[in-house]
Amino acid sequence: MERPPATYQVNGAELRRTRMRQGLGIQETATAAGIDRSYLQRLETGVRQRMRPGTYAALRTALGIDDDRLLAEKPEKR
Repeated sequence: MERPPATYQVNGAELRRTRMRQGLGIQETATAAGIDRSYLQRLETGVRQRMRPGTYAALRTALGIDDDRLLAEKPEKR
């Protein structure tokens, strides 16, 4: 069985678009996900790009999504 990665690389622009489409404020989303507002802001602006699996799952739950649209695209293996 494959273990989840230690961190997930997120697409900050997609994270922001998703949050805004949901009509959620940055503080509201951060509180619902159990993270700091500044941490969420750094993710959205690309200053930070990685999240631990539990935090990523909490953010997805806070945004009401059940897919991996927030992940940065992985390069194809050759």
